[in-house]
Amino acid sequence: MHKILVAALLLVALPAFAAERRAELTRLLYEDCGSCHGLTLKGGLGSPLLPENMQPLSTEAIAATILDGRPGTPMPPWRGMLSEDDAAFLARLLKGEPDAR
Repeated sequence: MHKILVAALLLVALPAFAAERRAELTRLLYEDCGSCHGLTLKGGLGSPLLPENMQPLSTEAIAATILDGRPGTPMPPWRGMLSEDDAAFLARLLKGEPDAR
């Protein structure tokens, strides 16, 4: 009975956690990424990150850049702070995909 109760509580808590994490990642995008890519993501030290700029790129390529950075540029790797799922969510958000909102 105890295991069933714990499983039920986890199922209820997971969507709330996911929504909270999505909000944290969205803030990270505009605050941390925005410090180089512009607070409106229209570019700055880094290139623009608007959906029209991201559309030609695959979600996987964007996530790889987020995780591993771009050697020879100021773009740092975020792998130590973000998971692959986090990077994939950010890539979908940058592409303007509806499931990322």
